[in-house]
Amino acid sequence: MLDIKFLRANPDMVKENIRKKFQDEKLVLVDEILEMDKEIRDVRTRYEYLRSQRNSISKEIGGLMAKGQKEEAQAKKAEVVAMADEMNELQPRLDKLNDEIRQRMLVIPNIIDDSVPIGKDDSENVELERFGEPVVPDYEVPYHVDIMERLNGIDLDSARKTSGAGFYYLKGDIARLHSAILSYGRDFMIDRGFTYYIPPYMIHGNVVNGVMSFSEMENMMYKIEGEDLYLIGTSEHSMIGKFIDTILDEDQLPQTLTSYSPCFRKEVGAHGIEERGVYRIHQFEKQEMVVVCRPEESMDWFKKLYMNTVEFFRSLDIPVRTLECCSGDLADLKVKSVDVEAWSPRQQKYFEVGSCSNLGDAQARRLGIRVRNKGGNYLPHTLNNTVVAPPRMLIAFLENNLQADGRVRIPEALRMYMGGKEYLEKAPR
Repeated sequence: MLDIKFLRANPDMVKENIRKKFQDEKLVLVDEILEMDKEIRDVRTRYEYLRSQRNSISKEIGGLMAKGQKEEAQAKKAEVVAMADEMNELQPRLDKLNDEIRQRMLVIPNIIDDSVPIGKDDSENVELERFGEPVVPDYEVPYHVDIMERLNGIDLDSARKTSGAGFYYLKGDIARLHSAILSYGRDFMIDRGFTYYIPPYMIHGNVVNGVMSFSEMENMMYKIEGEDLYLIGTSEHSMIGKFIDTILDEDQLPQTLTSYSPCFRKEVGAHGIEERGVYRIHQFEKQEMVVVCRPEESMDWFKKLYMNTVEFFRSLDIPVRTLECCSGDLADLKVKSVDVEAWSPRQQKYFEVGSCSNLGDAQARRLGIRVRNKGGNYLPHTLNNTVVAPPRMLIAFLENNLQADGRVRIPEALRMYMGGKEYLEKAPR
């Protein structure tokens, strides 16, 4: 959410930013906000004038009564009552205007960084860099579910009966591999100085509104019926939320956190849920990284965060590339975003396995997160990035480590989490 003072001083910049994000339907909101903001200031000026006059006249009443001028005192009392009545009418009007402005401000997109490429949707995202040599083996690479089934590691039919499409049972070595990857991801980030957290898996509505846009919430979040609680779609939600209404001392920055959680998503939209597969699903687990830092340091942290993911995947011998998200592909709170994509030998293309976002001070402003220093309080910047999110990551892992004989090689970095195993082999049913 933008600062109203910024919008008031830079309406043309805000409108141009809206155009860059191809959201022209929101242009009218800027003018509506400015009109209501002027009305608020007029109403507030009138309210403050009435309060000042009421206080002044109230003092006169005492003097008039002391002089025995009762009629004049009664007339002044009537003025005070009339002023109080008008003030009582103005306050609800102020509250309503403030609420209407806030609702509009919540959907005005954040100002994107100058370096963000301008484009309408994800088809116009820009490749930045490739890491590792993408290989297409001279033998067939089956669909990831087929690989898992050959290793007796997945049961989609039972999950469909218990829970519907978008759910799964992992079992045996595939389930163990899933847990091993998360454990490795946890230790990978701890070794980089991040503090490990297991956060709440449900959060209140005010936290949801603080960490994401309304459209994202509608398409992602599951609400607990009858309670002010939502299942998290990523642990970033509760990890940023933990700082709500907090004033941090500047020497407490940066906050560098890594968190594990299950994630729950409706996945409403064009992509839909896969009937057979674990790429787009309602439930998965993830290791996340979150940073709260000084504004001048946020772009440096941004690159560090997505490079952590690159280095994680390369340590497991998976080729990846980084992709800069264009303006039209950025969620409204984001200033800049880079996706990390892994190589799929079967599809002979890259696919998303992580997303790094710099949200500027948008989440801090919504949640009331401030930093105290000698010059006064300021809003920190917040960033988040995926370390690893199996079971989607298992697709890249299985395809890139599949051998010609059907076994799956376990890279050296992961073997200690797999009981020393060097390969996954077909298991008895």
